[in-house]
Amino acid sequence: MDILKFITAGSVDDGKSTLIGRLLYDSEAILVDQLEALHASNRKNDDGSIDLAILTDGLKAEREQGITIDVAYKYFETDKRKFIIADAPGHIQYTRNMVTGASNAGLAIILIDARKGVIEQTTRHSFLVSLLQIQQVVVAVNKMDMVDYSEDVFNRIVADYKVLAGKVGLKNVTYIPVSALKGDNIVYPSAKISWYTGDSLLTHLENVELEVDDTSAHARLPVQWVVRPQTDELHDYRGYAGRVSSGSFRVNDKVTILPSGFSSTISKIEFYDKAPQEAIAGMSVTVHLADNIDISRGDIIVNSAGQPQLSNLIEADLCWMDTRPLDPSLTYLVQHNTKTIRCKISEVLYKVNINTLEKDYIEDFKLNDIGRIVIKTAEPLAFDPYQLNKANGGAIIIDSRTNVTVGALMLRQAVD
Repeated sequence: MDILKFITAGSVDDGKSTLIGRLLYDSEAILVDQLEALHASNRKNDDGSIDLAILTDGLKAEREQGITIDVAYKYFETDKRKFIIADAPGHIQYTRNMVTGASNAGLAIILIDARKGVIEQTTRHSFLVSLLQIQQVVVAVNKMDMVDYSEDVFNRIVADYKVLAGKVGLKNVTYIPVSALKGDNIVYPSAKISWYTGDSLLTHLENVELEVDDTSAHARLPVQWVVRPQTDELHDYRGYAGRVSSGSFRVNDKVTILPSGFSSTISKIEFYDKAPQEAIAGMSVTVHLADNIDISRGDIIVNSAGQPQLSNLIEADLCWMDTRPLDPSLTYLVQHNTKTIRCKISEVLYKVNINTLEKDYIEDFKLNDIGRIVIKTAEPLAFDPYQLNKANGGAIIIDSRTNVTVGALMLRQAVD
């Protein structure tokens, strides 16, 4: 079975944690001890039912305040698919948490309170989902029970959101009316929403298709380790181990090693004790080349017919994650795949007001700020534009003094 990683996003009290709790509870994905603790809890809803948000509120502060602060990960599976859920906080002060949770998601569920419709926070969450290039979006119009399951209310929200989706560049959007509190249309279809003829939320999650980039043009293998046993038995053994981050490689493919630019041909692929003819994204393999080339950790093996950009001056989107502001005078570290090198922020182009989507031409970058910068690296990086290949277009910035990750980068293009 394949795995679907998805994130939930929404404003305070939109019902994110309750929706996930309902999804787990109604799909019977709760362990016995969790179920006992749930029933023993004194946290109840206004109607006396159990507060299912307890299932995701892991921090004491979350339980006390009834809000989500950190990203909570939950795992469950059905007969059709395995799922990893990231319940991300909706508050603006936890933007960095949402970016972290969404970075590896293939689908995003954006909750909208049926009573409030599309609001400022909806714009912010939708912008972040678009920025992180999440393939599929589900707009779950929640609390339909509080608007008498009105079709007109749902249609009005759908119309408003389509305008927003066009503005931020979201394409694959599905709209589902639900009530997480009552369980309507979460796991099972609801007779109270008979006017809706689409799938329930779980059915959609089980069947939604995600595009997998298995083309050889985007074949990328960051080298983690050069394997040289140098034993009597394996005296001439030389392999290059790593995880295929995107695309696919086949035996006899012509490849180029970057940043050196040397070329060779794949002579063999090893995967555990097998020797497959092809290695696809997600596989950890050892590749053998027909020629002896000077390759080390941090280099990247790519298909010669579809090479990435190579530059040490790169325009990128940045989400700042540190309590200390960005300091352009400092030298930071940038980690891209298995390569870690020194870098400086050479220019701040603008920040984005993620509530209005307007550009602010202010140079100071503080916690949770998002915008566009130009980064200069000590050595050239072999990268793809994030919007074309997330796996080879993402990077992080590290404070070399503390070794703390201070920023997330979405690399966009080389600067001439």
